[in-house]
Amino acid sequence: MDIKARIQELVDLINKYNYEYYILDKPTISDVEYDKLLDELFDLEKQTGIVLENSPTHKVGSEPISKFKKVRHKNRLYSLEKSQSVEEIKDWIARNQKLANFTPEYTCEYKFDGLTIVVSYNNGKYVQAVTRGNGIVGEDVTEQVRTFKSVPLTIDFKGYLEVQGEAIIRLSVLDKLNRDLQIPLKNARNAAAGAVRNLDPKVTASRNLDLMAYNVNYIEGKKLNSQLEQNKFLKDNGFKVADILALVHNTDEMQSIIDKVNKTKSSLDFLIDGLVFKLNDERYRDELGYTDRFPRWAIAYKFEAEEISTVLNDVVWQVGRTGKITPIAILEPVELAGATVSRATLNNYNDIVKKEVSINSRVFVRRSNEVIPEVIGLAEKAENSIKILPPTNCPSCNYPLVDIGANLFCLNHNGCYEQIIDRLTHFVARDAMNIDGLSVQTLKQLYEIHHIAYPYQLYAITREQLEVLEGFKEKKINNLLSSIERSKQVEWANFIYALGILNIGKKTAFILSKKYANLQDLKNAKIEDLTSISDIGEVVASSIIEYFLDKDNLENIDKMLELGVNIKFPTNINTTNYFSNKKIVLTGALENFGRSELTKILLNYGADVTTSVSKNTDLVIAGKDAGSKLDKAQNLGIEVIDEKKLLELLQNNK
Repeated sequence: MDIKARIQELVDLINKYNYEYYILDKPTISDVEYDKLLDELFDLEKQTGIVLENSPTHKVGSEPISKFKKVRHKNRLYSLEKSQSVEEIKDWIARNQKLANFTPEYTCEYKFDGLTIVVSYNNGKYVQAVTRGNGIVGEDVTEQVRTFKSVPLTIDFKGYLEVQGEAIIRLSVLDKLNRDLQIPLKNARNAAAGAVRNLDPKVTASRNLDLMAYNVNYIEGKKLNSQLEQNKFLKDNGFKVADILALVHNTDEMQSIIDKVNKTKSSLDFLIDGLVFKLNDERYRDELGYTDRFPRWAIAYKFEAEEISTVLNDVVWQVGRTGKITPIAILEPVELAGATVSRATLNNYNDIVKKEVSINSRVFVRRSNEVIPEVIGLAEKAENSIKILPPTNCPSCNYPLVDIGANLFCLNHNGCYEQIIDRLTHFVARDAMNIDGLSVQTLKQLYEIHHIAYPYQLYAITREQLEVLEGFKEKKINNLLSSIERSKQVEWANFIYALGILNIGKKTAFILSKKYANLQDLKNAKIEDLTSISDIGEVVASSIIEYFLDKDNLENIDKMLELGVNIKFPTNINTTNYFSNKKIVLTGALENFGRSELTKILLNYGADVTTSVSKNTDLVIAGKDAGSKLDKAQNLGIEVIDEKKLLELLQNNK
């Protein structure tokens, strides 16, 4: 085979693999094999100077441009009318029905939160990309969008074509990028918009953006009769398209899909800020036409904001059970995702420096579902801004702080009030020793009056000690003493979690409980043994080793056992069952299990329960109202079982 033919073969092969990976989410080749082919193509192009029009090497970015040219759109781009309730959608439908007699069939699609782009093709070749701009004139970003791996450079359709879509950056990609950036990207939308508007296409290429196509803005010599036909046409020509979520016919069905997506949207790997309902049939769209601003045949339903800007009034430093010092932002109160937010985490001092936030400045805050709000970046620096400085002494006990990794720590573990109370609070929690009746206020009284600072001391509490506490009468005392006695019978995984070892969460505690049959084995674990366990790296392994080298920790455990704590170690676990060594994702509501209960069962069967579906997932267990995770699993060809099959497998794999 001559060199030119080999170049053509490599271009065809790599484009095929790109399509499978970036469009279908079904890779058929390993990263190592892919890189080898791409390296060979680069070498041959450099050697011969032959670079085909549809070569994937165009995706790495060309030379910087001097400025963006203005381009007029062939067809105007309209905004969407917005609603925040189904009542407003009812009004929209009623207005339309006065204008045209149409069959009510609507498509429901994600409303992507990115940057609108129109890409143009002529004679099957990519020729231009333009931002939305004011809807009539946009900016030429042809070279930037050329780097998108989800934008085909050649298509089957040979007439002139304009495709509208949203430039987005996936949240997993953003997270990976921010680990390596000195100044993190503030949010996915800004990261995508900034990458497209960068004059250097190589910078755009480094951001790994996607284009989610959702509309044919202009097509020459062909009629597409519905939104469903548009989506099929776009898919057939190699564009990345989010599937139609549903075909709906009335507002009850619209409300149902809104509720479903609202529950599952946090599991998506991209930002959406709502849903879009469109009349499916193009004939009725033509009848309804447009207002000065909106198409009458489409409306957006907007979710409550999960990100907003507000003023950072102050920073306080919080001491955790391990001595880690965490900065907490005190904010000008703001309504966000259904709650009033006045405090948010800043993670650590390095995070403050990277995000360049300061007191009195305006900052971006994000809150998703019940997740703790987080300051994600600087929105606008104030003239009277004040630099945030790290504390030198513990805000609780005034002990000198030390730097360990990215965090500040107070090492006065046995003399720091906040650490002691937080450790005791963690120890008695439901997923730990599950001692009902020991609230934070009660633990504070026990420490302040009776100097109870170590977990083992809770098992030596007397009735007389409780009688002097505020609010404790006979019934409450009896209930608490009974709860303490019940907690002495504890599952091995719960006991590990209760110890409060640095970096050990509930999942890691379960993993350790499967690996080590008893307490002595865990105490004697070597770092090389620990790091050989899936999901346990050197940092976590070191935390475990250091915990069991501490004499106070060992004494606390010994005294608990002396006072009657009985660890229920697992026996006869079947490690060769159907679930063992499988990466499993749970989605939807199950009738017979709570999420944490089923996670515990599967971990005890040797499974690895993860939160997101990927090509490495082995099994998805889907309950009622399973959302995008189920869709992705089906697209990737991953095994999916329902609750009936789950119960059958659990019964057969005891």
